[in-house]
Amino acid sequence: YVQGVDNGFDLDFNGAKGDLAVTYGDVFHQQEVEFSGYNFELANTDVLLDQFKEAETACLAIIAAGKERGKSYALPAYDQCIKASHLFNLLDARGVISVAERQSYILRVRTLAKACCEAWLESPQGRTAGAGVVDYEAAR
Repeated sequence: YVQGVDNGFDLDFNGAKGDLAVTYGDVFHQQEVEFSGYNFELANTDVLLDQFKEAETACLAIIAAGKERGKSYALPAYDQCIKASHLFNLLDARGVISVAERQSYILRVRTLAKACCEAWLESPQGRTAGAGVVDYEAAR
């Protein structure tokens, strides 16, 4: 186990000893409790479904806009892909997505991720990454 602990909240956060020691739990436990409570008890699942569709649409639109302009917007598109993935996980955990729909949602997120990767590979950084070197000057 990492740092010899069984619980992630017991991980050393700041490397200090004694009274100055801070754990991951000291910093993030309350956040975990509140967000879990909100996501599992309060979040409006109709809104989450709409947000998934919006993130999916935005991701594809960003990639298309980049292609039209001859530029790469792979990272902003990927941000929307990650949002869609997170929203899928929330919806799935809440039982909103049926077993029959689940595979379709997974494919939709996969399609977004693949499109983002393809956009990045077409970018100046992506074209040079295969050689093991990322050319940041080419992106300017």
